[in-house]
Amino acid sequence: NRCFRTAQDLEEYCGLPVLGQVPIIPEQDRKQLLSFLADHPASDSAEALRNLRTSTFLSNVDEPPQVIVLTSPMPGEGKTTISLAFAQTLSGLGKKVLLIEGDVRRRMFHHYLEDLPSAGLISQLLGTSSLDNAICSLAGFAPDLLIAERVSTNAADLFSSAKFRDTIAELRNRYDVIVIDTPPVLAV
Repeated sequence: NRCFRTAQDLEEYCGLPVLGQVPIIPEQDRKQLLSFLADHPASDSAEALRNLRTSTFLSNVDEPPQVIVLTSPMPGEGKTTISLAFAQTLSGLGKKVLLIEGDVRRRMFHHYLEDLPSAGLISQLLGTSSLDNAICSLAGFAPDLLIAERVSTNAADLFSSAKFRDTIAELRNRYDVIVIDTPPVLAV
């Protein structure tokens, strides 16, 4: 048995606190996920997301995090689901939130949301679109979005570039919170 069964097991092994645990959300259709959470605010999943939000901001009371990166070990563990729901929960506090699709290989946002634009983060980084044109807003989803597009350039080169660093610096001035949905760490 080489897995963690409890949050306490994980904390003891890593020496870091567990900020939250989100149970499996009972909605199977990804396009209905955000509606489920909105329609069932007393569900275990919705409550766990609110607790995660609170724990995240209480993790550093003096300087609450502004850029939050979400990842997982392997694909299919719910990282994108949590990213979308977490960003929506943050918006519920009246915060101006941007959600960035940083997993340019898998690009999962289209499984959850409709009417996504064709240009986004990669177009902005490559200079073919302005940041204002790359950021989009969708009806029924409070956070702004910066989606990923297919790219032949190595994603690591893009995200380690001065252009990406400058983009994040500019976004820090525009948004209260920036959530970045990244690739699973063991897959890349």
